Amino acid sequence: MDRLAWPWSFWILVALAAVAVSATSTWLAIGYARRRRLIDEPGMRRSHSTPTPRGGGIGIVVAVLVCACIPALLRPPTSIGAGVTLASAILIVAAAGWIDDHRGLPARARFAAHCVAALVFLMPVIAAVALVPDAVEARFATSVATVWISLVLVAIGIVWFVNLHNFMDGIDGILAAQATFVFAALALLCRRVGEPHAGEVLVFAAAALGFVPFNFPRARVFMGDVGSGVLGLLIAVAVLWQMSAPDTALASGIVLCSAFVTDATCTLVSRIARGRRWYSAHREHLYQWLVRSGFSHAGVVALYMGWNLVIALPVVAWINRTPGAWMPIANTNIEVRESNGLGAAAAIYALGVVVWVVGKRRCLAAAHRRRSHAGA
Repeated sequence: MDRLAWPWSFWILVALAAVAVSATSTWLAIGYARRRRLIDEPGMRRSHSTPTPRGGGIGIVVAVLVCACIPALLRPPTSIGAGVTLASAILIVAAAGWIDDHRGLPARARFAAHCVAALVFLMPVIAAVALVPDAVEARFATSVATVWISLVLVAIGIVWFVNLHNFMDGIDGILAAQATFVFAALALLCRRVGEPHAGEVLVFAAAALGFVPFNFPRARVFMGDVGSGVLGLLIAVAVLWQMSAPDTALASGIVLCSAFVTDATCTLVSRIARGRRWYSAHREHLYQWLVRSGFSHAGVVALYMGWNLVIALPVVAWINRTPGAWMPIANTNIEVRESNGLGAAAAIYALGVVVWVVGKRRCLAAAHRRRSHAGA
């Protein structure tokens, strides 16, 4: 059995099972949270108004481990290592989030866990570079030093994705909806070109979808760090798989994540520039300001999904419009991308920054008017 032996119909059935496992585990997690008094109370730095159980994202973790990682472990020996490293990375991030949801965990400890998880996931590549550098140079047609630098940047990117998706999990349904969209789009894109991990990405989407009814349009349970951190890790993994897939534009996954990446990054840069404690809890993301200016949680989620469907998805379809996005270099075995979509991605992110700045200013003005009316 090779990596492509399982048909798409198999993965559709597994995805349906993942929806059921995720939903059932989330329902059980609600009862567990109530018994253990894992309740998020309303407060100045929160966007909800009623006490709500947290930690329901464990349902997503269980569904992914059972329905995506176990099938990966059943593949031939050449693929087992990837399944082990993915499962290990998920467990590390989930464990840190689970502890934080229960009794709190210092930011440094969470950050360290996320770094370890990134290194564990990348371990097969790290081992290859360390043990057979000549083969790596021949495979990538570049120096080992360049590969090491790339690995460092990828590890930083994984850690950032884990954390930014945790930051963006602040109102009902927003992260679950975003993750479902990104995974579904990447699964279809990877399936189109025969990328062997397309099935696992479809299962990621199904696991997130199974959580949605418990968190949207009105949350009966919050995802918690155990769920948001793992979703951030899985989105980073799915984007990396897509970037390594032949016949897809390199920037596709980055474009699909643009709404969240722009909001989280602009907010972080803004807080650092103003001397704020960027790692502490706050309500300064654009989606939080939209709620504070009068939008409902469902309305804000609709705005972000509108960006995804009206802007990000058409751009990804456009940059992947050519069936063959790879072309061989004459007289070599090296292939390069004919179109990587980086220019389109840069334009999307530039537009995103403009939208963030304008939206933030309008929200501040609206919030000021609401306070003025309340005071009058």
